[in-house]
Amino acid sequence: MVKKTHIDLTLPSGRHYRDSSVTTTAKLAPSEILALGAARPTPATGRSDPPGHRPIRAQPPLDEYYNSLFTSLGPQYWWPGQTPFEIIVGAILTQNTAWTNVELAIRNLRAAGLLSPGAIERASLPRLESLVRSSGYFRQKARKLKAFCQFLRREYRGSLRRMFETPTMELRQKLLTVFGVGPETADAILLYAGQHPVFVVDAYTKRLLMRHGWIRENAAYEDVRWMFERHSPGNSGWFNEFHALIVNVGKNFCRRKQPLCGQCPLQHYLEEGR
Repeated sequence: MVKKTHIDLTLPSGRHYRDSSVTTTAKLAPSEILALGAARPTPATGRSDPPGHRPIRAQPPLDEYYNSLFTSLGPQYWWPGQTPFEIIVGAILTQNTAWTNVELAIRNLRAAGLLSPGAIERASLPRLESLVRSSGYFRQKARKLKAFCQFLRREYRGSLRRMFETPTMELRQKLLTVFGVGPETADAILLYAGQHPVFVVDAYTKRLLMRHGWIRENAAYEDVRWMFERHSPGNSGWFNEFHALIVNVGKNFCRRKQPLCGQCPLQHYLEEGR
């Protein structure tokens, strides 16, 4: 049984990382956009929606959400990482843990000279486990890191450039075959390390849309992802910044317990979707 994972992308307070432009850096080919549309039909559940909730086909005012968040919170300088490979390592290690724990693990890997695919693949499993112990589930995560590096060598001769030149949906399907890489991790790798135009759906995203009445609690990952991707196809910069802004809101306002709705930049939209 595969354990569902949640990626914690909380940016440490007061920290700033490399700038991430909101300018589009990658585009989906027309054929890919058509393929995505064909893959995301309007759900027909045959049952009524709960009171106060719209079906997934309803579309929240995403541009208004984005503009309100960006005006209030500013650019988020996302994602922490000095290289694309370090971002990939972070995307794997941050499953089910806080980012502060991942930072320590990455510092350990850097100090040991193991922040490259070849070095991780050559390292012994016990050594790798000890270096990433702070990230939790360290035995599983060490295996996941090795599995990705083996995938990269086998499929792309160890080249991230060659990997990210692969069409978006083709690469996404391949990443999902790698041990320990689920939809959220695959999309984080595609968007943040490769600037591919996919939207990362995490617990913060689903909580925000659910509280605003746009989705149900059991909304499928792919349906929520498609809400954003059909709205602005190919706009990787917008996906990057928007997701980072949602993480900020989820951490500071739309909290799991004791949410601060009255102070949230999106408070005026709270009843719009209900």
